[in-house]
Amino acid sequence: MDRHKQNSIDLRNKINLALDKINYRKLILEEKGFILETQSEDFWKDPSSAQKLMQKLSLIQKKLEPWKKLNSDIKYLEDLIELDDKKIEDDIVKLISEINKEFDDLKNKLKMSGPYDEDNAILSIYAGAGGTDAQDWTQMLFRMYSRYAESKGFKTKLINETPGEEAGLKSITLEIDGENSYGLLKGEHGVHRLVRLSPFNSNNLRETSFAKVEVIPKIEQPDLILIEDKDLKIDVYRAGGHGGQSVNTTDSAVRITHTPTGINVAIQNERSQTQNKELALTIIRSKLAQLKIEQHKDNINDLKGENQSAEWGNQIRSYVLHPYKQVKDLRTNFETSNIESILDGDLDAIIDAYLDYSLSV
Repeated sequence: MDRHKQNSIDLRNKINLALDKINYRKLILEEKGFILETQSEDFWKDPSSAQKLMQKLSLIQKKLEPWKKLNSDIKYLEDLIELDDKKIEDDIVKLISEINKEFDDLKNKLKMSGPYDEDNAILSIYAGAGGTDAQDWTQMLFRMYSRYAESKGFKTKLINETPGEEAGLKSITLEIDGENSYGLLKGEHGVHRLVRLSPFNSNNLRETSFAKVEVIPKIEQPDLILIEDKDLKIDVYRAGGHGGQSVNTTDSAVRITHTPTGINVAIQNERSQTQNKELALTIIRSKLAQLKIEQHKDNINDLKGENQSAEWGNQIRSYVLHPYKQVKDLRTNFETSNIESILDGDLDAIIDAYLDYSLSV
Protein backbone atom coordinates (compact mmCIF):
# COMPACT_ATOMS: atom_id res chain seq x y z
CA MET A 1 0.00 0.00 0.00
CA ASP A 2 3.01 2.32 0.40
CA ARG A 3 3.22 2.71 -3.40
CA HIS A 4 -0.45 3.67 -3.58
CA LYS A 5 -0.05 6.10 -0.70
CA GLN A 6 2.82 7.86 -2.49
CA ASN A 7 0.74 8.02 -5.68
CA SER A 8 -2.11 9.61 -3.76
CA ILE A 9 0.27 12.13 -2.15
CA ASP A 10 1.68 13.08 -5.57
CA LEU A 11 -1.84 13.43 -6.95
CA ARG A 12 -2.98 15.51 -3.98
CA ASN A 13 0.01 17.87 -4.41
CA LYS A 14 -0.74 18.36 -8.12
CA ILE A 15 -4.42 18.94 -7.44
CA ASN A 16 -3.67 21.45 -4.64
CA LEU A 17 -1.41 23.43 -6.98
CA ALA A 18 -4.20 23.57 -9.56
CA LEU A 19 -6.75 24.59 -6.92
CA ASP A 20 -4.49 27.44 -5.86
CA LYS A 21 -4.19 28.46 -9.50
CA ILE A 22 -7.96 28.88 -9.87
CA ASN A 23 -8.33 30.53 -6.42
CA TYR A 24 -10.51 27.62 -5.30
CA ARG A 25 -10.95 28.80 -1.70
CA LYS A 26 -11.88 32.31 -2.84
CA LEU A 27 -14.44 30.91 -5.30
CA ILE A 28 -15.96 28.72 -2.57
CA LEU A 29 -16.37 31.78 -0.31
CA GLU A 30 -17.91 33.78 -3.18
CA GLU A 31 -20.32 30.93 -3.90
CA LYS A 32 -21.40 30.80 -0.25
CA GLY A 33 -21.85 34.59 -0.17
CA PHE A 34 -24.02 34.59 -3.31
CA ILE A 35 -26.14 31.71 -1.98
CA LEU A 36 -26.74 33.62 1.25
CA GLU A 37 -27.85 36.66 -0.77
CA THR A 38 -30.33 34.56 -2.76
CA GLN A 39 -31.89 33.37 0.49
CA SER A 40 -32.69 36.92 1.57
CA GLU A 41 -36.45 37.71 1.77
CA ASP A 42 -36.15 40.81 -0.41
CA PHE A 43 -33.76 39.26 -2.95
CA TRP A 44 -36.22 39.46 -5.87
CA LYS A 45 -37.39 43.02 -5.12
CA ASP A 46 -34.86 44.21 -7.72
CA PRO A 47 -35.25 41.59 -10.50
CA SER A 48 -32.44 43.05 -12.64
CA SER A 49 -29.83 42.90 -9.85
CA ALA A 50 -31.10 39.50 -8.76
CA GLN A 51 -30.73 38.13 -12.28
CA LYS A 52 -27.16 39.41 -12.57
CA LEU A 53 -26.24 37.81 -9.25
CA MET A 54 -27.83 34.51 -10.32
CA GLN A 55 -25.74 34.59 -13.50
CA LYS A 56 -22.56 35.16 -11.46
CA LEU A 57 -23.50 32.30 -9.14
CA SER A 58 -24.16 30.01 -12.09
CA LEU A 59 -20.76 30.80 -13.64
CA ILE A 60 -18.93 30.15 -10.37
CA GLN A 61 -20.78 26.88 -9.78
CA LYS A 62 -20.06 25.74 -13.33
CA LYS A 63 -16.37 26.38 -12.76
CA LEU A 64 -16.32 24.78 -9.31
CA GLU A 65 -18.36 21.64 -10.03
CA PRO A 66 -15.65 19.48 -11.69
CA TRP A 67 -13.01 20.59 -9.16
CA LYS A 68 -15.33 19.78 -6.25
CA LYS A 69 -15.81 16.29 -7.69
CA LEU A 70 -12.05 15.86 -8.15
CA ASN A 71 -11.44 17.01 -4.57
CA SER A 72 -14.06 14.56 -3.33
CA ASP A 73 -12.58 11.70 -5.37
CA ILE A 74 -9.03 12.23 -4.07
CA LYS A 75 -10.38 12.36 -0.50
CA TYR A 76 -12.21 9.05 -1.08
CA LEU A 77 -8.99 7.55 -2.48
CA GLU A 78 -7.03 8.66 0.60
CA ASP A 79 -9.66 7.09 2.88
CA LEU A 80 -9.50 3.78 0.97
CA ILE A 81 -5.71 3.66 1.22
CA GLU A 82 -5.88 4.31 4.96
CA LEU A 83 -7.99 1.15 5.34
CA ASP A 84 -4.88 -0.83 4.29
CA ASP A 85 -7.00 -3.69 2.95
CA LYS A 86 -5.52 -5.92 0.22
CA LYS A 87 -9.02 -6.91 -0.91
CA ILE A 88 -9.68 -3.44 -2.30
CA GLU A 89 -6.30 -2.97 -4.02
CA ASP A 90 -7.82 -3.39 -7.50
CA ASP A 91 -10.38 -0.69 -6.68
CA ILE A 92 -7.59 1.64 -5.54
CA VAL A 93 -5.55 1.09 -8.73
CA LYS A 94 -8.62 1.77 -10.87
CA LEU A 95 -9.52 4.90 -8.89
CA ILE A 96 -5.96 6.29 -9.16
CA SER A 97 -6.15 5.85 -12.94
CA GLU A 98 -9.55 7.54 -13.12
CA ILE A 99 -8.45 10.49 -10.98
CA ASN A 100 -5.30 10.96 -13.08
CA LYS A 101 -7.40 11.09 -16.25
CA GLU A 102 -9.91 13.41 -14.59
CA PHE A 103 -7.10 15.74 -13.49
CA ASP A 104 -5.41 15.74 -16.92
CA ASP A 105 -8.72 16.70 -18.59
CA LEU A 106 -9.27 19.54 -16.11
CA LYS A 107 -5.66 20.69 -16.42
CA ASN A 108 -6.05 21.05 -20.19
CA LYS A 109 -9.18 23.14 -19.64
CA LEU A 110 -7.32 25.18 -17.03
CA LYS A 111 -4.87 26.31 -19.70
CA MET A 112 -7.70 28.43 -21.13
CA SER A 113 -9.20 29.61 -17.85
CA GLY A 114 -7.72 33.13 -17.80
CA PRO A 115 -10.09 36.12 -17.64
CA TYR A 116 -9.68 36.92 -21.36
CA ASP A 117 -8.41 33.63 -22.82
CA GLU A 118 -11.57 33.08 -24.88
CA ASP A 119 -11.33 36.55 -26.47
CA ASN A 120 -9.88 37.51 -29.82
CA ALA A 121 -6.33 38.85 -29.87
CA ILE A 122 -4.68 42.04 -31.05
CA LEU A 123 -1.08 41.29 -31.96
CA SER A 124 1.50 44.02 -32.61
CA ILE A 125 5.16 43.66 -33.63
CA TYR A 126 7.69 46.48 -33.25
CA ALA A 127 11.22 46.54 -34.66
CA GLY A 128 13.84 46.96 -31.93
CA ALA A 129 17.62 47.17 -31.88
CA GLY A 130 19.24 46.05 -35.12
CA GLY A 131 18.35 48.64 -37.77
CA THR A 132 17.21 47.23 -41.11
CA ASP A 133 17.77 43.67 -39.87
CA ALA A 134 15.31 44.30 -37.03
CA GLN A 135 12.73 45.66 -39.48
CA ASP A 136 13.19 42.57 -41.68
CA TRP A 137 12.88 40.41 -38.53
CA THR A 138 9.58 42.15 -37.79
CA GLN A 139 8.38 41.18 -41.28
CA MET A 140 9.47 37.57 -40.67
CA LEU A 141 7.56 37.40 -37.38
CA PHE A 142 4.47 38.86 -39.06
CA ARG A 143 4.67 36.08 -41.65
CA MET A 144 5.15 33.46 -38.87
CA TYR A 145 2.07 34.55 -36.92
CA SER A 146 0.00 34.94 -40.09
CA ARG A 147 0.87 31.35 -41.08
CA TYR A 148 -0.01 30.13 -37.55
CA ALA A 149 -3.36 31.93 -37.63
CA GLU A 150 -4.11 30.44 -41.05
CA SER A 151 -3.28 26.92 -39.81
CA LYS A 152 -5.79 27.37 -36.95
CA GLY A 153 -8.52 28.70 -39.21
CA PHE A 154 -8.33 32.12 -37.54
CA LYS A 155 -9.24 35.30 -39.39
CA THR A 156 -6.74 38.15 -39.50
CA LYS A 157 -7.38 41.84 -40.12
CA LEU A 158 -4.68 44.47 -40.61
CA ILE A 159 -5.09 47.40 -38.21
CA ASN A 160 -1.93 49.43 -38.71
CA GLU A 161 1.33 49.09 -40.63
CA THR A 162 4.49 51.20 -40.84
CA PRO A 163 6.95 50.03 -43.53
CA GLY A 164 10.72 50.21 -43.02
CA GLU A 165 12.82 52.61 -45.08
CA GLU A 166 14.87 49.92 -46.84
CA ALA A 167 13.04 46.69 -46.10
CA GLY A 168 10.66 45.01 -43.70
CA LEU A 169 8.41 46.74 -41.20
CA LYS A 170 8.93 49.24 -38.40
CA SER A 171 5.69 48.05 -36.86
CA ILE A 172 2.51 46.19 -37.67
CA THR A 173 -0.71 45.51 -35.76
CA LEU A 174 -3.36 42.97 -36.68
CA GLU A 175 -6.48 41.54 -35.14
CA ILE A 176 -6.64 37.74 -34.88
CA ASP A 177 -10.18 36.33 -34.54
CA GLY A 178 -10.72 32.72 -33.54
CA GLU A 179 -11.52 30.41 -30.65
CA ASN A 180 -9.14 31.12 -27.72
CA SER A 181 -6.85 33.15 -29.99
CA TYR A 182 -5.71 35.36 -27.10
CA GLY A 183 -5.33 32.41 -24.74
CA LEU A 184 -3.13 30.61 -27.26
CA LEU A 185 -1.01 33.60 -28.27
CA LYS A 186 -0.59 35.38 -24.92
CA GLY A 187 2.72 33.61 -24.29
CA GLU A 188 4.21 35.23 -27.41
CA HIS A 189 4.14 38.60 -25.61
CA GLY A 190 7.75 39.79 -25.18
CA VAL A 191 11.05 40.42 -26.97
CA HIS A 192 12.17 37.99 -29.69
CA ARG A 193 15.86 37.78 -30.69
CA LEU A 194 17.25 36.70 -34.08
CA VAL A 195 20.86 35.73 -34.86
CA ARG A 196 21.80 35.20 -38.52
CA LEU A 197 24.12 36.17 -41.37
CA SER A 198 22.71 39.53 -42.39
CA PRO A 199 21.42 39.87 -45.97
CA PHE A 200 21.76 43.65 -45.53
CA ASN A 201 25.47 43.58 -44.65
CA SER A 202 27.87 43.74 -47.60
CA ASN A 203 30.35 41.54 -45.74
CA ASN A 204 27.61 39.03 -44.85
CA LEU A 205 28.49 39.29 -41.16
CA ARG A 206 26.53 37.73 -38.33
CA GLU A 207 24.00 40.17 -36.87
CA THR A 208 21.72 40.10 -33.85
CA SER A 209 18.38 41.89 -34.09
CA PHE A 210 15.33 42.26 -31.87
CA ALA A 211 11.60 42.74 -32.22
CA LYS A 212 8.96 43.23 -29.56
CA VAL A 213 5.72 41.27 -29.82
CA GLU A 214 2.71 42.61 -27.93
CA VAL A 215 -0.37 40.41 -27.53
CA ILE A 216 -3.48 41.83 -25.86
CA PRO A 217 -7.08 40.60 -25.58
CA LYS A 218 -9.57 42.51 -27.70
CA ILE A 219 -11.93 44.17 -25.20
CA GLU A 220 -14.98 45.33 -27.14
CA GLN A 221 -17.36 45.84 -24.19
CA PRO A 222 -16.67 49.28 -22.65
CA ASP A 223 -18.13 48.26 -19.27
CA LEU A 224 -15.39 45.62 -18.80
CA ILE A 225 -12.66 48.28 -18.64
CA LEU A 226 -14.07 51.64 -17.58
CA ILE A 227 -12.01 54.66 -18.64
CA GLU A 228 -12.79 58.20 -17.51
CA ASP A 229 -12.94 60.85 -20.24
CA LYS A 230 -10.62 63.11 -18.23
CA ASP A 231 -7.88 60.48 -18.54
CA LEU A 232 -7.94 60.55 -22.36
CA LYS A 233 -6.11 62.96 -24.68
CA ILE A 234 -7.47 62.76 -28.23
CA ASP A 235 -5.64 64.20 -31.25
CA VAL A 236 -6.87 64.13 -34.85
CA TYR A 237 -4.66 64.64 -37.88
CA ARG A 238 -4.47 63.99 -41.60
CA ALA A 239 -3.77 60.38 -42.46
CA GLY A 240 -0.98 59.48 -44.82
CA GLY A 241 -0.05 56.45 -46.92
CA HIS A 242 -2.47 54.03 -48.54
CA GLY A 243 -6.20 54.20 -48.04
CA GLY A 244 -7.71 56.16 -50.90
CA GLN A 245 -8.28 59.81 -51.61
CA SER A 246 -10.62 60.53 -48.69
CA VAL A 247 -8.14 59.10 -46.20
CA ASN A 248 -5.44 61.46 -47.37
CA THR A 249 -7.49 64.65 -47.63
CA THR A 250 -9.43 64.69 -44.34
CA ASP A 251 -8.44 64.74 -40.67
CA SER A 252 -9.53 61.12 -40.21
CA ALA A 253 -6.53 59.74 -38.30
CA VAL A 254 -6.83 59.60 -34.51
CA ARG A 255 -4.28 59.31 -31.72
CA ILE A 256 -5.57 58.61 -28.20
CA THR A 257 -3.36 58.78 -25.12
CA HIS A 258 -4.33 57.37 -21.73
CA THR A 259 -2.55 60.00 -19.66
CA PRO A 260 -2.18 58.10 -16.33
CA THR A 261 -0.21 55.26 -17.96
CA GLY A 262 1.15 57.02 -21.05
CA ILE A 263 -0.35 54.35 -23.32
CA ASN A 264 -1.11 55.80 -26.74
CA VAL A 265 -2.66 54.35 -29.87
CA ALA A 266 -2.78 55.92 -33.34
CA ILE A 267 -5.17 54.58 -35.98
CA GLN A 268 -5.62 55.76 -39.55
CA ASN A 269 -6.64 52.68 -41.53
CA GLU A 270 -10.41 53.15 -41.25
CA ARG A 271 -12.24 55.57 -43.53
CA SER A 272 -13.81 57.82 -40.92
CA GLN A 273 -12.56 59.60 -37.83
CA THR A 274 -15.34 57.93 -35.81
CA GLN A 275 -14.26 54.43 -36.87
CA ASN A 276 -10.62 55.19 -36.12
CA LYS A 277 -11.56 56.59 -32.70
CA GLU A 278 -13.67 53.53 -31.80
CA LEU A 279 -10.87 51.16 -32.82
CA ALA A 280 -8.26 53.18 -30.91
CA LEU A 281 -10.43 53.11 -27.76
CA THR A 282 -10.87 49.35 -28.12
CA ILE A 283 -7.08 48.92 -28.26
CA ILE A 284 -6.57 51.29 -25.29
CA ARG A 285 -9.02 49.19 -23.24
CA SER A 286 -7.27 46.03 -24.38
CA LYS A 287 -3.84 47.34 -23.40
CA LEU A 288 -5.16 48.32 -19.96
CA ALA A 289 -6.65 44.84 -19.53
CA GLN A 290 -3.25 43.34 -20.36
CA LEU A 291 -1.55 45.63 -17.84
CA LYS A 292 -4.05 44.58 -15.15
CA ILE A 293 -3.07 40.96 -15.77
CA GLU A 294 0.68 41.67 -15.71
CA GLN A 295 0.68 44.01 -12.73
CA HIS A 296 -1.97 42.14 -10.68
CA LYS A 297 -3.98 45.32 -10.11
CA ASP A 298 -7.75 45.62 -9.74
CA ASN A 299 -7.89 49.38 -10.23
CA ILE A 300 -6.85 51.08 -13.48
CA ASN A 301 -5.61 54.08 -11.48
CA ASP A 302 -2.93 51.87 -9.91
CA LEU A 303 -1.48 50.81 -13.26
CA LYS A 304 1.91 51.95 -14.49
CA GLY A 305 2.78 52.16 -18.17
CA GLU A 306 4.93 49.35 -19.52
CA ASN A 307 8.22 50.26 -21.17
CA GLN A 308 10.13 47.09 -21.96
CA SER A 309 12.68 47.85 -24.66
CA ALA A 310 13.43 45.42 -27.47
CA GLU A 311 17.13 44.82 -26.93
CA TRP A 312 19.73 42.69 -25.12
CA GLY A 313 18.68 41.15 -21.82
CA ASN A 314 14.92 41.37 -22.33
CA GLN A 315 14.27 38.51 -24.76
CA ILE A 316 11.86 35.66 -24.05
CA ARG A 317 13.01 33.59 -27.01
CA SER A 318 16.03 33.29 -29.29
CA TYR A 319 16.01 32.19 -32.91
CA VAL A 320 19.51 31.27 -34.18
CA LEU A 321 20.14 30.64 -37.89
CA HIS A 322 23.96 30.84 -37.69
CA PRO A 323 26.41 29.30 -36.73
CA TYR A 324 23.88 26.57 -35.80
CA LYS A 325 20.10 26.30 -36.02
CA GLN A 326 18.04 26.52 -32.85
CA VAL A 327 14.93 28.09 -31.37
CA LYS A 328 14.98 28.28 -27.59
CA ASP A 329 12.34 29.73 -25.27
CA LEU A 330 14.17 31.14 -22.26
CA ARG A 331 11.16 30.73 -19.91
CA THR A 332 10.20 27.13 -20.60
CA ASN A 333 13.58 25.87 -21.93
CA PHE A 334 11.72 24.45 -24.94
CA GLU A 335 14.13 24.13 -27.83
CA THR A 336 14.21 22.74 -31.34
CA SER A 337 16.64 22.77 -34.26
CA ASN A 338 13.74 22.83 -36.75
CA ILE A 339 13.73 26.62 -37.00
CA GLU A 340 12.32 26.64 -40.54
CA SER A 341 9.15 24.91 -39.32
CA ILE A 342 8.77 27.44 -36.48
CA LEU A 343 9.23 30.41 -38.83
CA ASP A 344 6.63 28.82 -41.14
CA GLY A 345 4.08 29.08 -38.33
CA ASP A 346 4.25 25.61 -36.76
CA LEU A 347 3.98 26.97 -33.21
CA ASP A 348 1.79 24.33 -31.51
CA ALA A 349 4.61 22.66 -29.55
CA ILE A 350 6.20 25.91 -28.37
CA ILE A 351 2.78 27.34 -27.37
CA ASP A 352 1.81 24.14 -25.52
CA ALA A 353 5.12 24.27 -23.63
CA TYR A 354 4.34 27.81 -22.47
CA LEU A 355 0.78 26.93 -21.42
CA ASP A 356 2.12 23.99 -19.36
CA TYR A 357 4.78 26.28 -17.87
CA SER A 358 2.22 28.95 -16.97
CA LEU A 359 0.29 26.40 -14.90
CA SER A 360 3.38 25.52 -12.86
CA VAL A 361 4.47 29.06 -11.87
